[in-house]
Amino acid sequence: MRLNKFIAQSMSIGRRQADKLIEQKRVLVDGKIPQLGAQLQPEEHHIIIDGQELKSQPAVVFTYIIFNKPIGYVCSRRQQATTPTIYSLLPKKYQHLKPVGRLDKDSSGLLLLTNDGDFAHRMTHPSFGKIKQYNVQLDKPLTHSHQQIIDEQGVQLPDGRSKLRLTLLLKNDATKWLVTMQEGRNRQIRRTFAALGYTVIKLHRVSFGVYQLKMLSPGKLEEIKVSPKDM
Repeated sequence: MRLNKFIAQSMSIGRRQADKLIEQKRVLVDGKIPQLGAQLQPEEHHIIIDGQELKSQPAVVFTYIIFNKPIGYVCSRRQQATTPTIYSLLPKKYQHLKPVGRLDKDSSGLLLLTNDGDFAHRMTHPSFGKIKQYNVQLDKPLTHSHQQIIDEQGVQLPDGRSKLRLTLLLKNDATKWLVTMQEGRNRQIRRTFAALGYTVIKLHRVSFGVYQLKMLSPGKLEEIKVSPKDM
C-alpha cells in the first residue's frame, strides 16, 4: 500500500493532505523520514506522525453515483429561498455524498456525487483536463461567424478567454449544439453565448470524463464503480 493512502485512510484526510505531511517531514516510518510515493505493509512498519503512532483504521467505503439532475434544483444542501435542493430527491443513504462540480438551477443532466475527495479533485481540477459535454439550445440560430469565434478564437470574458468546441446537433437547426469543454468556470457556457448576444434556453450535461448519462431518467440515479484508470 502507498504510504499516503494509508495515512489518508487512517486519519480520514485526502491523499494530497497526506502528501503534505510527508513533504513537511512530519512522518516517520521505522524512525526514518520516508520519500513521497513510498510503499509499505502497514502491519510490518511503525508509523509516527507528529510524535504520535498511527494506527490502522477500517477503510472508508467510497460510493459513486451518476444522478440526472432535473431543472429547478440547486446543488447545495440548503434550499435557496423557494428553490429546492437535489438532496430532497436523493435516498437517505446517499445524502452524505457531495457533488463533483456543479450544475446551476436552470441546468440539467449528469451530476456525479461521491464521498471520495481524491476522485472529486481529479475530476474537477483543470490540470487533469476532464472533458465535459452539453446539449445546448439557443434562443436564435448561431451565425457561422460566431461559431468560428467560439471555436477558434474564443470569447473574452471578465475571468479569461472562453473557448468551446461546437458540433451541430441537427443539420438544419443552428439553435441546437453539442458543446465540448475542458474548463468549468461558473456559468461559462451561458456567459460565452451571452457575450455574443445569445441566450441559452436549455443546457443539459450528457457526459463528464468517461461517464455518460445514457438513458437515465430525470431525478433518477445509478451507483457506479470507479477504477483508477477512469480518473
